Amino acid sequence: MQGLDYDAIVIGAGMSGLYQLIRLRELGFRTRVFEAGSGVGGTWYWNRYPGARFDSESYSYGYSFDPELLQAWSWSEHFAPQPETLRYLNHVADRYDLRRDIQFETRVAAARYEEATRGWTVTLEDGSRHTARFLITAVGVLSAPTLPRIEGMESFAGRSWHTARWPKEPVDFAGLRVAVIGTGATGVQTIQEVAKTAGHLTVFQRTPNWCAPLHNRPITEEEQRRIKASYPEIFRRCEETFSCFIHTTDPRGTFEVTKEEREAFYEELYASPGFGIWVGNFRDMLTDPAANREISDFVARKIRQRVKDPALAERLIPTNHGFGTRRLPLETGYYEVYNQPNVRLVDTRETPIERITPAGILTSAGEQAFDVIVYATGFDAITGAFDRIDIRGAEGRRLKEAWAGGARTFLGMLVEGFPNMLMLLGPHTALGNIPRSIEYNVDWATRLLRHAQERALTRIEVRPEAVQAWHDHVLSCAEGLLTFQVDSWMTGVNRNVEGKQTRVVARYAGSAPDYRAWCDAVTAGGYRELMLA
Repeated sequence: MQGLDYDAIVIGAGMSGLYQLIRLRELGFRTRVFEAGSGVGGTWYWNRYPGARFDSESYSYGYSFDPELLQAWSWSEHFAPQPETLRYLNHVADRYDLRRDIQFETRVAAARYEEATRGWTVTLEDGSRHTARFLITAVGVLSAPTLPRIEGMESFAGRSWHTARWPKEPVDFAGLRVAVIGTGATGVQTIQEVAKTAGHLTVFQRTPNWCAPLHNRPITEEEQRRIKASYPEIFRRCEETFSCFIHTTDPRGTFEVTKEEREAFYEELYASPGFGIWVGNFRDMLTDPAANREISDFVARKIRQRVKDPALAERLIPTNHGFGTRRLPLETGYYEVYNQPNVRLVDTRETPIERITPAGILTSAGEQAFDVIVYATGFDAITGAFDRIDIRGAEGRRLKEAWAGGARTFLGMLVEGFPNMLMLLGPHTALGNIPRSIEYNVDWATRLLRHAQERALTRIEVRPEAVQAWHDHVLSCAEGLLTFQVDSWMTGVNRNVEGKQTRVVARYAGSAPDYRAWCDAVTAGGYRELMLA
């Protein structure tokens, strides 16, 4: 690959970027990873807010590619907290000597495909340029934080930050007046921790979310031995399930059992750890409105039991979407927080925020002073990290413009008109237990690159008809799902981002085994869906 700086440039040193670097080294590729943070970890580097932790079982989340790594690392809890996960990823970076190929505190501003060289020119924010045959994006699904569009935010005299830009030094909330804006998964985790020490906490809620108990606990020594002896079975289980969790859909329909059996099943799921109540529920929970009402009513009853003030409980119960139709936050004592005398809920549908002031927050009911404002306002999901880089393919076409009406990809990894670009978690790839998707996609991309390397191919591009076939399949998988009748990041809606107020099919809604079958068929067929030269 004479005349190019590298064989491959990878954007991002999170879980996917680190694993892709390992695999590219096996191909002998000269590789450079550009990472905006000062360390590895991606999601687990940036999201250091109190309460941040897995909601996938720890032992199903870590890398599976190296049996020795699996035996060398011991998770301390069933759902590990952020500091432990970051230590794990630093351990991986050390174990495989990955940092020598990573350039930290380096943000990619632009990337352009050059037909003359059949390569990419990557421009960094400092203006420097680097070239490579292949561009691999490892930018993450939830990595572009968004702030709310509220007037006066810059005027606040206290401390404020988005949860994904939390200070590295510990924050002591003792005696402080704290505001948390947002009650999505990040907000829930933050609120239940900040409430423990804050002098007073005010939660500003726009849309309540259905939440279910996490039921976390330490892993005992006996469990640790059993887990390490069972890793092959654990990962085989993850390969078989719909969304790569250890839980899978119950084959029964909601109304195929008696009301008493249904209630007992819901109670069992509610008392069980993890996402079982979401991804291990009755098979029709997310397709039949009547079935969804049954589980929604059950969880609503639980909220009313846990929150002492009946009027407050009603404000915490969603009315605009059914249980599980948006991303489900898992919690530990979240609803009990609202029983504390130092916690107040402001429903912004009833009492809207008018502006941020130097002293605090002005709502329609008046001004309230704060020492700290936390913005738990989520991310420009799935495509947001791509939109923030000026990516231009063949003939200078901008990726953001190509996706203006909704993303179109092939397998979530390739884009028509953007040769030699591979996305590890692009739109329309299989999500769920993310590291399981990461490992599969990295391995698939690596096989494609090996295929090109062995045949001295220098240009990889997907055929338009393959993109259309995949797009049709993605749309068909979404038909009939209640999830796609709801505004959420999973349907591409973000009120804080211009042009993202209309629902699209932003993610692959089929099963992970079906997704892998599509990808494996492409490999087995000799990549007929691609134009290789």
